[in-house]
Amino acid sequence: MPELPEVETTRAGLAPHLEGRRIVAVQMRRPDLRWPIPPEVAAQLPGQRIDGIRRRAKYLLLDTAAGSALLHLGMSGSLRVLTPEVPVRAHDHVDIALDSGRVLRFNDPRRFGCLLWQAPGQTHALLQDLGPEPLGDAFDGDHLFHASRGRRAPVKAMLMDQRIVVGVGNIYAAEALFAAGISPLREAGKISRARYARLADEVRRILAYAIRRGGTTLRDFISPDGAPGYFEQELSAYGRGGAPCPRCGGVLRQASIAQRATVWCPRCQR
Repeated sequence: MPELPEVETTRAGLAPHLEGRRIVAVQMRRPDLRWPIPPEVAAQLPGQRIDGIRRRAKYLLLDTAAGSALLHLGMSGSLRVLTPEVPVRAHDHVDIALDSGRVLRFNDPRRFGCLLWQAPGQTHALLQDLGPEPLGDAFDGDHLFHASRGRRAPVKAMLMDQRIVVGVGNIYAAEALFAAGISPLREAGKISRARYARLADEVRRILAYAIRRGGTTLRDFISPDGAPGYFEQELSAYGRGGAPCPRCGGVLRQASIAQRATVWCPRCQR
C-alpha cells in the first residue's frame, strides 16, 4: 500500500494541474470503490474551483467551497491528469473533468481505495482520531515517549499505529528502526526518552528523503507523471530478510509483527 511519501509525491505532482482549476463534470463508471461513493461528489463538485489539494496521513483532499473530495489510493489506486482522448482502461472508475480540458482519472484495479465527501467545517470520521503528522511540529521524541508509557506491544506496532503518528507504514517503520538501532521487537514502554528522540529524528529524516527521491516503488505505485520512485533501491532492512546487514554484514532476520513482515539486524538493533 502506498505510504506517506508516495501519497505526498502524488499530491505534489497533481497540485500544479489541479489548484485553481474549475471542475466541469464528474463521471463515475461505478457507484462504489471500497465504500459507496457519496452522491455529493457528483452533485456538488461540478462548477467548483479547486482551492487546494492537501494530504492528511495517507488521504488526499481536493478542497472546494462546497466541500472536499476525500481520496485514498488503497493498495493499487492511482491518479493521473490526462487528456480526454486517452482511452479508458478497465479499472478507470472516476473522471473529474477540469476547465483546462484535462481530466483527473482515478484507476483502482483492486478497489481498496475510496472516494468520499467531507462537508465544509467538518472532519470526516476516517480522519477524526488520527495522530500528528510525522513531519509536523507536534511529532518528536517526547511525543513517542509519552505515548509509549505502559505499552507492552512491540515498538514497531506502536510506530505504525495511526492514532500515535500518521503515515509511518511498514516500509518506513522498518527503515527508521534500523537507522535508530532499535529492535522492532522491543517493548514500546521500555524504550528510553533519548532513544525515542533518535527514532523520531530518523522517522522525519527518512520520510523527507523518500519524498525527495519520489517515494518507494513497490508493487503498484507509480507517481502521477508516470515515473517510478527511487527510494526502493536504498532500503536497508525492509524486504531484505536473510540478506547481509549493510552495517555489520550479519544476517538480517525476518518475523511477523502486527501481521506484517518485519526485518531487523539482531546485532545492530537492540
